[in-house]
Amino acid sequence: MRALNLAMIMICAMPAVAGAQSLDGLKGLLSSTDPIVGALKSALGVTDNQAEGGLGSILTLAREHLAKGDFDKIAAVVPGAQKYLDAAKKLGAVTGPVTNSAGLNSAYSRLGIAPETAAKFTPTVLDAVGKVGGESVRNLLAGALK
Repeated sequence: MRALNLAMIMICAMPAVAGAQSLDGLKGLLSSTDPIVGALKSALGVTDNQAEGGLGSILTLAREHLAKGDFDKIAAVVPGAQKYLDAAKKLGAVTGPVTNSAGLNSAYSRLGIAPETAAKFTPTVLDAVGKVGGESVRNLLAGALK
């Protein structure tokens, strides 16, 4: 019975493993179930901490600029949004209010994200939020980040 269960697990996991196409891709599949963090890691080559801290920094800026109900719409499409807000603080990216793009760029810098990667970070998050939550949520977030 145990062998049968193991065989079933392996059969179910094979498409995901095959889709990873590399050891790094497999690590990404295993380490992150959040599609936004996965998109950041895949598209930009950032670490888990950089993806999570950067996403938390963006959410911090959005929370400071939006009414609670509007921020809640964004948080609803980011699995574990509070975890990312907390990670940004814990990792030292957010050390106080993030009120504008300069503050967001400082947060990226504190995470060790290179300027050329940081320039792609926000658009990547916006695209991922749009895919998960739709264009209206994407536009809501984009407006908060201006």
